[in-house]
Amino acid sequence: MPHEVTILTESELRRLVKLDLPAIDVVERAFVALASGTVVMPPILSMAIPDRHGEVDVKTAYIPGFEGFAIKVSPGFFDNPKIGLPSLNGLMILFSAQTGLVEALLLDNGYLTDVRTAAAGAVAARHLAPSRVETAGVIGTGAQARLQMQAAHLVRPFDRVLIWGRDAAKAEACARDIAAALPVVARYEPDPERLVAASQLVVTTTPAEHPVVKADWLHQRLHVTAMGSDQAGKNEIDPAALSAADIYVCDRVSQCELLGELRSALTAGVWKRGRPPELGEIVAGVKPGRSGDEQVTLCDLTGTGAQDTAIASFAFGNALGVGAGTKIAT
Repeated sequence: MPHEVTILTESELRRLVKLDLPAIDVVERAFVALASGTVVMPPILSMAIPDRHGEVDVKTAYIPGFEGFAIKVSPGFFDNPKIGLPSLNGLMILFSAQTGLVEALLLDNGYLTDVRTAAAGAVAARHLAPSRVETAGVIGTGAQARLQMQAAHLVRPFDRVLIWGRDAAKAEACARDIAAALPVVARYEPDPERLVAASQLVVTTTPAEHPVVKADWLHQRLHVTAMGSDQAGKNEIDPAALSAADIYVCDRVSQCELLGELRSALTAGVWKRGRPPELGEIVAGVKPGRSGDEQVTLCDLTGTGAQDTAIASFAFGNALGVGAGTKIAT
């Protein structure tokens, strides 16, 4: 019996999936599913390629009730911009959860990963940021710096964005792009400590190996989402900040212990609170989240295969609805 596989290109996927509230809601449901304990999600297969300043991550998850599951291959080669290529690319393969047959190849070049990563930041902001955010800050100047602000603005509309990066010119360009995309005032802030002090929501989006946010910068009415640390060796947040926060949350504890900010805190011996809550547990109401605007909260996002299965299934469903993609017989 012939079987058809749908091939979707990046340009098609950009038309089918936007960084909007429906995409955020899809990723939020993936977090809730993780909290149920029924998701099958193996550890990330992660390979560093240091002599090429590169890395490759492979993520997957089976979510009961979903018709398919995705395997995502995500290379990051960080010298690529020097030769006019993007740092991140990759693809997702969507399999039938009933037969195991390939249903679709999503040749997104990292676009769906960008969307689901930004959407995860919005889920964290929706459930952990103060109810009112006037100023948001972003540390980092890449694509995620821009997308995280766009996603956060959908759930916590703010009026001002401050941007810090090691390269002032890149930070200025990032500020211009954010101001063009959102109804906000955006500017480069040359001092990251001042950026944190002035903000109620801060997102770190760097590949830093040494902290870019210090523990003594934390203040009341602040939420920090750290999403850059996704491999052993990376570290954006001062390890002492995890214990200094009123609430520290992981996307997946087992991943954060190996790849995220929790790894650095455990290595430094400064985390003594036992198992932290996961974001899905807070979304599902299983664990308490922010109980007052004055609290300090910190969320550690390493990226999960459940998010990839959710966004790939969402994209394929949208494609089926409008007949998009190229079908090939196998």
